[in-house]
Amino acid sequence: MAERVQQPPAKRLCCRPGYGSTCRQGQRAAGAPCGSSGATQGESSRTQSPETLLDIAARKVAEKWPFQRVEERFERIPEPVQRRIVYWSFPRSEREICMYSSFNTGGDEIGSSGESGDETRLPFRRGIALLESGCVDNVLQVGFHLSGTVREPATPSEPELVCNVSVSFDRCKITAVTCSCGNKDIFYCAHVVALSLYRVRKPEQVKLRLPISETLFQMNRDQLQKFVQYLITVHHTDVLPTAQKLADEILSQNSEINQVHGAPDPTAGASVDDENCWHLDEEQVQEQVKLFLSQGGYHGSGKQLNLLFSKVREMLKMRDSNGARMLTLITEQFMGDPRLALWRQQGTAMTDKYRQLWDELGALWMCIVLNPHCKPEQKAFWLRQLRRWNSVDVCPLEDGNHSSELTNLTNVLPQGPAGNPDSLTRPHRTVFTRAIEACDLHWQDPHLQNIITEDHYTNYCYHENLDSSLFDTRGWPLWHEHVPTACARVDALRSHGYPKEALRLAIAIVNTLRRQQQKQLELFRSHKKELLNRGITSVTNLEGWVGHPLDPIGTLFSTLMETGRGSEEGTLLDFSGSLGSGRWTEHPVFPAQRFLEEGESFLSLAVETALIGLGQQRVMPDGLYAQEKVCRNEEQLLGKLQEIDLNDMLVKIFRKQAVLLLEAGPYSGLGEILYRESVPMHTFAKFLFTSLLPHDAELAYRIALRAMRLPVLESTNPSSDLSRPHHIVSVVPNRYPRWFTLSHIETQQCELASTMLTAAKGDARKLETVLESIQKNIHSSSHIFKLAQDAFKIATLMDSLPDLTLLKVSLELGLQVMRMTLSTLNWRRREMVRWLVTCATEVGVFALDSIMQNWFTLFTPTEATSVVASTVMSNSTIVRLHLDCHQQENLANSARTLALQCAMKDPQNCALSALTLCEKDHNAFETAYKIVLDAAATGMNYTQLFTIARYMEHRGYPARAYKLATLAMTHLNLSYNQDTHPAINDVLWACALSHSLGKNELAAVIPLVVKSVKCATVLSDILRRCTLTTPGGMVALHSRRNSGKLMSLDKTPLRQLLDATIGAYINTTHSRLTHISPRHYSEFIEFLSKARETFLMAHDGHIQFTQFIDNLKQIYKGKKKLMMLVRERFG
Repeated sequence: MAERVQQPPAKRLCCRPGYGSTCRQGQRAAGAPCGSSGATQGESSRTQSPETLLDIAARKVAEKWPFQRVEERFERIPEPVQRRIVYWSFPRSEREICMYSSFNTGGDEIGSSGESGDETRLPFRRGIALLESGCVDNVLQVGFHLSGTVREPATPSEPELVCNVSVSFDRCKITAVTCSCGNKDIFYCAHVVALSLYRVRKPEQVKLRLPISETLFQMNRDQLQKFVQYLITVHHTDVLPTAQKLADEILSQNSEINQVHGAPDPTAGASVDDENCWHLDEEQVQEQVKLFLSQGGYHGSGKQLNLLFSKVREMLKMRDSNGARMLTLITEQFMGDPRLALWRQQGTAMTDKYRQLWDELGALWMCIVLNPHCKPEQKAFWLRQLRRWNSVDVCPLEDGNHSSELTNLTNVLPQGPAGNPDSLTRPHRTVFTRAIEACDLHWQDPHLQNIITEDHYTNYCYHENLDSSLFDTRGWPLWHEHVPTACARVDALRSHGYPKEALRLAIAIVNTLRRQQQKQLELFRSHKKELLNRGITSVTNLEGWVGHPLDPIGTLFSTLMETGRGSEEGTLLDFSGSLGSGRWTEHPVFPAQRFLEEGESFLSLAVETALIGLGQQRVMPDGLYAQEKVCRNEEQLLGKLQEIDLNDMLVKIFRKQAVLLLEAGPYSGLGEILYRESVPMHTFAKFLFTSLLPHDAELAYRIALRAMRLPVLESTNPSSDLSRPHHIVSVVPNRYPRWFTLSHIETQQCELASTMLTAAKGDARKLETVLESIQKNIHSSSHIFKLAQDAFKIATLMDSLPDLTLLKVSLELGLQVMRMTLSTLNWRRREMVRWLVTCATEVGVFALDSIMQNWFTLFTPTEATSVVASTVMSNSTIVRLHLDCHQQENLANSARTLALQCAMKDPQNCALSALTLCEKDHNAFETAYKIVLDAAATGMNYTQLFTIARYMEHRGYPARAYKLATLAMTHLNLSYNQDTHPAINDVLWACALSHSLGKNELAAVIPLVVKSVKCATVLSDILRRCTLTTPGGMVALHSRRNSGKLMSLDKTPLRQLLDATIGAYINTTHSRLTHISPRHYSEFIEFLSKARETFLMAHDGHIQFTQFIDNLKQIYKGKKKLMMLVRERFG
């Protein structure tokens, strides 16, 4: 804690006119040890000697009365009485000192050394270490003031430090502390801890003096003068100016100091008007919270703030008034956080962790205002504070939105048919709204008081069977109240240190929930036919208990579990191994156990409560944060349940609740009637399924299959199919709810289905049922694909034979994915197709044959030919399936049929694949070729045709390749500047092919080339190649028709090609000169050199080229530098 360097001023003035010298005769000297008379502190616990009446009376007075009241009540107080009151006024327990010097809660560790490195750094642990090392010295108690020195041993990096420590106290509470170490923190430093624990543990070694005013009163004038002069001499540099100033004021008759009777005494204890509370440095609390908030969640600030909230709860549990005081300081800093205004201005949401801190803040205020022993003026003060914070614009809303559908806290939600839910709308509910509403609650109800104060409160003659019955049929008390509100009372009782009372109320609430559950079941059974036929139901819970801001189920569960940890040892059932090492031994025996049924325990009651809450049908709240909180709280509660090992009693409870949840209709999330906006039960059902499976498999599957529903993704039609047990009733039919957590929910649904598939391995009937449920309820292709993959992995585990039934389920799910994604874009589509073929291969040849015969409903033509048929026809597939020749042929026929169908439907992308797949079947190959020819005129581009033509040449069909190449040429158009076009190689290949086939073929293709190609360099390249070899080289291999003569450039077809090439050079030259720049001059000269080579191939080429150059000089004479370069090169 931030200890003040200077001693705080005295709180009251001390004057003892009634005390004379006669009343002090015979009294002991003021320097006697405090343990020299009477029983020492804690001595009664170590010896059998009874306490004296003086000690008993002094201890009670020291706890309750301010010392000023004692002085005013009695004219003369004997010194031994004063001494014992002063002695007993110091705190006697280390729990509070621990609480104010560490973040750790509870006193179980008090007095023991810390086990972890973090604990040893806590001020409380360091203080214990200093005390046990003998570092505390010069301890003196003067009245209600304790002082001493604490030596901090030297370390390698720090020298030895001696700290002067002083502590003021009153009525067993430390009210002020001072330490010269200068430590700045919320809590007491280690030196204050060491001195305080020295006084607690070694009271007999502390010299005790009466308040200094009493000692001064015993002195005569000479003694007083000597005392003052010596004091000034010892501390002349510090006190001399102050001493002179006081002397001047005392000697002045009209000074202010002379107008007051008596003088201050810092050791004389508290006045009647002083508030009796432990010292808390408010400034440091504010500074630390402000620092943590400014860090914005970094450096563990969120953890530190949660520790502060835990400290508030610890203070409340100790019934320390500083709990509310500290929470007020924290709240003021939270409300002053500048990020609130920034977020509101920008319209952005606060972070999730920060939002959780606000939730805890609101819950703590709820606990404070529900303090059963709080005074009306205190509650009125808190209400004013809460309303002030609530009215601030930036005050966070309870659900993170600007609207809400929550009822008033003090109203009980109807459990039967209700009216229009719109009438329940309450906008602008902040995090403080519930605490403000809780200020209207009270504890004066006689029935409530009897519940929380009596262990034997029963009425076995009570037979009233109304919804508001005070007792059940067993005579046990019930408490009918809005469930979150009732549970908030339980939390308040626990928080304020009333565990027994909290337990009694918790049991009454749970019994009420169980009775209510039974009544709801009876109500639904009696109206089931009517409800199913008409679809008339009501919203039974606008507020869900799981994910609720007050966490009612979590509160009941924790209350019962904590009690179970401390009291289960003596019961018939042993759960010690499943609950961890809890050390709750403060209340080892709870008479409230008489309200448990035979064989029940607090643990089993906690489990049943959690199951009731998790199975409640409730509307999904609005807003991202509220929806995420529903998921988070459900997972937290399930995590706690999973830590408990099931025994026969708990299995019985699981079965009982599972049956009730299945049969409870609209009141259960697993009932037959489900609202479209209801919170899904997938996560809860998965837990129930895995828990019940070893004990009652049929019930486990009933639960899981019922929970697979996700109606929010389905279109509803209330007028049809109402007889089915899974029909849906929409609460707000014209609104599609915004489920921000839908992706997470669908994932949980998928996990539930995967769990069932795993468990159903080897059971064909159950696998079929699970498959039907998946196909009906899961609407995401990615999740179905994951399930298909999961089923495939489970079915093909390496340590066992493949499960054919499960493989078929996997295949069926894969087929559904194919159908769902056939007409939509999905980046995983190719992966899905490949996986499906792999799965079908594992199932067998009939599965492969089936998917090929029905390919048009599953695949695109490209997928069917390039992936499906190609994989089926591969050698690896044949080897994997161990096929004989007949089976191979049948599979190949199916693949060829598929290929031809795909080629007809999409020849552009499938023709080549079809030809490849049909190579080994002449008729099929011819059919595929015909499809290509038919599509060439209209549906195929030159690239596709050239590719197929090259394939034909490669397969030994040059004539067919030539025909396809000519068809491709008709679709091609290369302009003068496209000398790097990718189709150039195809054109050169086509010309080479034509040239190799013979003069006639070349003569037929050259006009096509001339028409399609305008690029001079490409034409010249073709021309040169045609003049190097004789035509018909390929034909010559098979016949003797080749003449062996080179073709003449003066005759057709090469003359036509030469003229086209020269014309292309002329046109390209003019085009380039239009926009030529100087940096391209040299490149242009090289281009003209290539053009001259082509010109010279003609018999009059030299003359043509000379005329061409002369024309250029005349037309472009303005480009003097370029023309100079032309003359230099070409004359």
